[in-house]
This record gives sequence, structure tokens and C-alpha cells, in this order.
Amino acid sequence: MAHPNTDIIPTVEGLAFGGDYNPEQWPREVWDEDVRLMQEAGVNVATVNVFSWASINPGPGEWDFGRLDAIMDLLAAGGIKADLATSTASPPPWFSQAHPETLPVNAEGITLNSGARAEYCPNSPVYQAAVVEMASKLAERYADHPALAMWHVGNEYYRACFCDASAAAFRDWLRERHGALDGLNRAWGTTFWSQTYSDWSQVLPPRVCAETPNPALVLDWQRFCSDALLKLFRSEADAIAEHSPDKPITTNLMVTGNFSDLDYHRWGEHVTGPNRLVATDHYLIPEQVDGIPWSIQAAFGADASRGLAAGGPWLLMEQAANSSAWRRGGFPKQPGELMRHSLSYVARGSEGAMFFQWRASHSGAERYHSAMVPHGGADSRVFREIKQLGAWLGDLAEVKGSTVDARTAILLDFNSVWAAKTPGQPSSDMDTYPELRRWHASLWRRGVATDLANPGWDLSGYEYVFAPHLYLLEDDANLRAYVEGGGTLVVGPYSGIVDGNDRVLPGLPGGLGDLVGVRIEEFLPLWEGETAALDNGWAGATWSEVAHATDAETVASFKGYPETGAVFRRKLGRGDVWYLATRLTELDPFFDRIGVAPDFPGAPAELELVRRSHEDGRSYVFAINHGKVPAKVPAAGRNLLTGKAWAPMLSLKPGECAVIREV
Repeated sequence: MAHPNTDIIPTVEGLAFGGDYNPEQWPREVWDEDVRLMQEAGVNVATVNVFSWASINPGPGEWDFGRLDAIMDLLAAGGIKADLATSTASPPPWFSQAHPETLPVNAEGITLNSGARAEYCPNSPVYQAAVVEMASKLAERYADHPALAMWHVGNEYYRACFCDASAAAFRDWLRERHGALDGLNRAWGTTFWSQTYSDWSQVLPPRVCAETPNPALVLDWQRFCSDALLKLFRSEADAIAEHSPDKPITTNLMVTGNFSDLDYHRWGEHVTGPNRLVATDHYLIPEQVDGIPWSIQAAFGADASRGLAAGGPWLLMEQAANSSAWRRGGFPKQPGELMRHSLSYVARGSEGAMFFQWRASHSGAERYHSAMVPHGGADSRVFREIKQLGAWLGDLAEVKGSTVDARTAILLDFNSVWAAKTPGQPSSDMDTYPELRRWHASLWRRGVATDLANPGWDLSGYEYVFAPHLYLLEDDANLRAYVEGGGTLVVGPYSGIVDGNDRVLPGLPGGLGDLVGVRIEEFLPLWEGETAALDNGWAGATWSEVAHATDAETVASFKGYPETGAVFRRKLGRGDVWYLATRLTELDPFFDRIGVAPDFPGAPAELELVRRSHEDGRSYVFAINHGKVPAKVPAAGRNLLTGKAWAPMLSLKPGECAVIREV
């Protein structure tokens, strides 16, 4: 779908290209070289002031904007725009010393000292007031600065605190959610283990305790922590908007699957729409963790960000130019990967490619984190690739504002992700994100562009909707309407099991039984390495269920147990709903069975092909060959990266890319 806010960075021409810029770490004479190199590389926006609280507010009541003024003026003079951050993600030592009550406390009750970053309690009134003051002063001073392109609130929100102030705020949040204490006791099922509360003061965060904590408490705590950070973000965003209402406001979320501590869909309500922008950081993880190569990991992060943006514009705010210092072994990128990954993000809807950071730091915890200008300087492979990427993005300026129209969605609900991780599960292997990544990877190899969508959103535009693991489901009405309207829904095992308070629903799967037409008798988790054979030649792993059709067709059964179904299909209205009582080891045969066709028929699996389109009909095919052999590209038009005509079925060499404006 097209998003109304397509010109996401009004004062940046074309696609955004640049990274975090921290000139305060360097002598003044280095700054001029930085600007020269930025111009040489085609950089048009730099993120500044992310960690500069100590510089502009060096002590209580002291304010010094001289250095930031000089940085902003220098960028403006060099024709480079600024993504101006509020610097509130890391209070300086003086602040923590003056206000020790703002330091975070962990679940063990230990106060975390200053000396790193994110050393704050989100629920501290003192910290809350300080960040609003900081954001207000910055917005008032720089609202009309010629370098300003957009506002960057905080940085990578993730901090949780278990202190007494947080406990009090948690109780206030619970009162709003559950009403009286009796409502809380009912929702949490506190009659179990004699946990019934008789006074609100007895309700505490899930601090370390003697035994397994109440799962419903843990789930509500996760929701509360997400909301507490959202409250912080909104307070700063509102303060900025009072002085700078015409510039986009964002924060760098981590909508990639590596960090799932926030309800990103709830946050999405406040980072989409007029003068708001979805932005994400994505640092790739070693392939050996889940067997998914970086090319598909990048696509997953992009598709999740596009889903959060409801199909509209979003921006890759940070990625690594090469290796990440905080990953054991570094895992450097091979020649060309920097460019291929960046182009993949753009192909999937990003309005540019940004990095952490511009120049490698000579000191500090991330001094060995890669950068656009590495320690080896401009005469380096990485910087040469950065220049090539900058030239590419300059050539792709006309792509800005176009969108990706995916016909397939994978359902992702963060409440369900959290609930599936609460203690006391029948299997610790039924984690949600690895399964979502596995389904996404299979669809990627099949050549299918996929959104990651919330189950409560309008799904009518999708041909297929996959719910590999939807453990928590409060209402199936939206899914039912989708199927009855003609869609194909596929539901994986151990879905629809609990309600919003993590209470097991009666008549498994209680949240979906009437929709899928299946009754589950019992769960049969499988051991690691164990598989369950199906009578049609397929197999399942990790999990199986004793399941029976109540109003569905049994398509396949567990071999040797013909009375126990494994794959079910139900016709409902104009659509179909499928239920899988196990995690299929191979997904391609199932996709063949239900008719999932590639977006570009005949393309090889290692050739990434994605189409972006403008509302006026102009369209672009992004082609990236991640394979080791030449790959033919089924498109015709002009390759914007070379300016040359592209005839149907011309080939890309291994590692090559093309962006074809279609005719």
C-alpha cells in the first residue's frame, strides 16, 4: 500500500546516505577532512549528537552549544544535512552522581553504576524531566537551522529497571489495565501457589525470586517496560514538535528479530504518519546461529521494518560497514557484501542506507567497530565500496517514495512472542522468532516478497497469510474475516493457546479451534534431532500434537497413527485455512501444495528480485546476485546503476547488482 508520508526527509534530495558522525571525538582539524570525504562519497545526511549530553550540558544548570553550533554550521556549509539526535540515551557521570536515584536496578536488586551507556531508569521522574528539557532546548535552538533534516530521539531503546520507582509505576500501569486488585488477581490466576494479593504494595516486578515466577506477571511486566520507554520517546517527540513541527521525528528501533523487548507495532502508531518516520538498526548475526545467510537476514530486517511502516517509507538508520566489535570473532563482510546488503534494504523499501558510524573511533568501547572511514583511512577497500554505494544511491534518486507491494504476509505479534517465552512452557524449543525467520527464509528462496504484519491489521490485500507461531490470540475475528473474504491462512502448531493474560484457553486450540476446525487432544514435544514422519512423505520436528478434525479435511496424518492428523485444510467462505500440527522440516513441498508461486517465475534461488513502484505506475526491479554462478534477470528497461539498456534475460555475474527502471 502507498503511505501518505512519502517524502520522509523533505530537505534531503534523493535517498539518504551517511551515518552516525561523532566529531566531538576528534580534533577540529579532522572535521574539515570529514566533510571533504563525505562530499567525495556522496554523503547527504549525518546523524549527530547521539552521545553528546556531557558536551552540551557539562554540569547542573550549565549549557554550552558552541561545539554543536560549529558542527551544524560545518555540515550546512558542506551541503550535508543533519539527523539531529537529542543525546538523551546516555546521561553523563555528573548526572548520575547528582541523581543516583536515576541509575537502573537489575532483577537481582543491584544498582548498575555509571561507566557505560543507557544508565537510566525510564520511570525516574528526574530523568523524565531532564530528557524533556534537553529535547526542548535543542528543538528551540535548531528548529530553523539550514542543516536540519530530521530529529532523532534517544537511541536504541531497551532499558528496563526493577527499582522501587519502577515498581510503583508498574502498579499504576496495572491499575489502568486491570482495574481493582480483584481484577488483577483474576487475570493472573493468583490462587495458584497462594499468590493472591491483598494490597497493591505487595505487587512487585519479576525480580529474582525463590521459584518460577507467575507467567502472567512476567508478560505484563514486558508490556509495561515497552510502554514506559514509549512514554519517554513520546515526551521528547512532543517537546520537539512544539518548536519544530515541520521536520520528521524518529528513533532508531531494532525491528530485526535480534531485539524483541519492545512492542514495535504499538510503537508504530507513534512513528508513522505525518512528520514521523520508522527507522531501524540492523546488525547481522553469525550464520551458524540459525543457518540463515546474511543476504536473507538483511531481507528479514527490511521486511519487518516495512511491515511496521504499514508498507510505507522507512529508513535503515544503522548497519555495520564491515565487522561489529561486539560480535565474537568480528565476522567481517566479504568484498561487495556492504553494497549488496545496502541495496537489499533499499529494494525492500528503505529510503536510503545509513551506517554506524562515519569514522572509526580511536577510543571507547566500540573503537574496533567498523566504519565508513575505517582506521586504515580513505585508501581502503571499505571506503572505496562506500563511494561506490554513494554513487549508486545518487543514481537511484528517482526511486525515493516508491513502495513494495507484497502479496504475502507472516504474522508477528510481540505479545505472543513474549508470552511464548514465559516460564513453565512444555518445550523451550517453541520459540517464535527462529520459526518466523525459517518461514521467511524459505519464502525468500522461493522469490516471494513478504511483509511481517500484525494479526489485527487489515490483511485483505494479501493472497497468503502465514502464522507459523501465534501462541497468544485474544480474538480470531480478523483472521476469520480474511479467510472468508478469499484469503489463504496457514496456522502453525501451538497457536491460539492462551488469552491476553497467558491463561490457557479451554478446548485447544481455544483461540483458533472454531476457525481451523481442529481439536487438539494433547501436546507431544519432540526431542532435539527427533522427527515425526507423515504418511504423505513429509516430516515434522520440534513439536507434534494429537489432533483431530472437527470441521476440516485431514490432508496428512502422522505415519503409524492414522487417527492423528498432522495437516488439515478447511474451506471457509471464499478462502482456505490450513492447520499444521507439527513444524514441517521442509516447507517447499507444502508451499507447492497450496500454490505459492514466485514473484518472478523462473529466477534462481540465489537471485534476489524485488519490485518497487510509484503510484503513477513507474516501477523498478532490484536484482542482486548472491550466488556463485551467473543469473538471468527477467526484466526489461534501463539499468540505473550503469545507464545502459537491459534486455529480458540478460545475466548478472556473481555478486553483481542491477536496478532496472521498467518500460
